[in-house]
Amino acid sequence: MKVAIFPGSFDPLTLGHLDLIKRGSQLFDQLAVAVMTNTSKTPLFTVQERVDQIKEAVQQLPNVSVITTEGLTVDLMNKIGADYLLRGLRNTADFQYERDIAAMNLHLDNQVETMFMMADPKYQHLSSSLLKEVAIYGGNIDDYLPGSISKQLAEKLRGK
Repeated sequence: MKVAIFPGSFDPLTLGHLDLIKRGSQLFDQLAVAVMTNTSKTPLFTVQERVDQIKEAVQQLPNVSVITTEGLTVDLMNKIGADYLLRGLRNTADFQYERDIAAMNLHLDNQVETMFMMADPKYQHLSSSLLKEVAIYGGNIDDYLPGSISKQLAEKLRGK
């Protein structure tokens, strides 16, 4: 059985993320979307809010689960029996960053296989940070967020 993990902070989940999840679900028997903590970022949504957002967005994908943990991704992979780590690439900067992480993960566990998937060109310019920045100033980002996340983001930003 091919089990993969797709880790990220997903603050918030974008249609770019969702596209990778859908495509990844076709490649693997099981795909676990892992809401992780990025120590270099301060999240807007709580972990539980992000988990709930992703669960709603992937409910039609029976082989996709949503999990969360703190710590090393390779430790989580060993815990759930995943051999593959799915990562999305938008540009060369992503590649350089992800290449270094893949090398470290391989150092930590020589069984980890990182699979890179190119972002759909219509989402290559997206990042959660960019969308939050546009939303702060009232820009319409509905075309880039699944379901009710745009409304949730607007409510969060009004509350800040």
